Amino acid sequence: MTVHPNPMAGTSTARWRDRLRLALLLGATCTLAACTTANHRAPVEERQPPPRTGVTVVGTPASAPAAGTPVAAAASAPAAAASAPGAPADAAKPLPGAENAGKPGYYTVKPGDTMIRIGLESGQNWRDIARWNGIDNPNVLEVGQVLRVAPPPSEAVTVRPVAPPGTVPGRPLETRPADAASAPATPAPTAPPASPAPAATPVPSAPTQTARDPEEGIVWSWPAAGPVVTPFDDVRSKGLAIAGRAGDPVLAAADGRVVYAGSGLRGYGNLVIVKHSANYLTAYAHNQSLLVREDDAVRRGQRIAEMGSSDAERVQLHFEIRRQGKPIDPARLLPPR
Repeated sequence: MTVHPNPMAGTSTARWRDRLRLALLLGATCTLAACTTANHRAPVEERQPPPRTGVTVVGTPASAPAAGTPVAAAASAPAAAASAPGAPADAAKPLPGAENAGKPGYYTVKPGDTMIRIGLESGQNWRDIARWNGIDNPNVLEVGQVLRVAPPPSEAVTVRPVAPPGTVPGRPLETRPADAASAPATPAPTAPPASPAPAATPVPSAPTQTARDPEEGIVWSWPAAGPVVTPFDDVRSKGLAIAGRAGDPVLAAADGRVVYAGSGLRGYGNLVIVKHSANYLTAYAHNQSLLVREDDAVRRGQRIAEMGSSDAERVQLHFEIRRQGKPIDPARLLPPR
């Protein structure tokens, strides 16, 4: 028996294959079209709020100095902000006295400065510096601020005179009655004339060695009796360290007036500063107690403090002589021992 093929079955199979090819062709065409389409990012991904004038974004790396940044670096932030577009006009305002920076007789405030330290460094009374610069609150200073540290032409710094030579403050001299001093002595008629006795030689007190400054005539003496344990050095020691025991007397090295007495200068402890002339002042540091106050007049050899170890590792007197604010070796002016 002979089997003949079904012509309808072959036609169905051919149509199915044609449809499959068409479907595959359409799929491939769509895939190619998707690969060649430009990849445009959604506009919302590019949108950012416009910056507001004068507003600093918190958390931006340049918005504020890191913790522990020195004051000098923080002080430069206003200048950077002033250069940024849209910064307020008052941010560019210069610090007080900036036009005098670098000129003789002016001082630029550095990090850590206080009015007392500026007075010591410039050789002036800190109260005068505050007055010359119109400063009402001496505790408010700005890094970069420029201060006048020399008297203006209209005035000159003078040290008010202390008690005249020969008088001792607090110990009046013995006086004789005026009538006894002026009336002639009347000898007793019965007393025989006595032969003149030799003049009594006064008992000298403990000698105090002094030295006179050839330029200004200031008479200097040692402020303490102990040995010098640390000599003057421009880098390590701006004065002399004199050893002693707690409570030993600290004496004024020359006549002058107290311009500071307190503990407001870091590294000096209880400190006394005495101004002797327009050029010279002395500093007495690390005291146990202070015996004078600001504006007191003192005489050379007068007890002004008691030796101690405030802000120091041992009992000592740190003694400085400064000329126009610059430390000099006290041994050049003090008498030899």
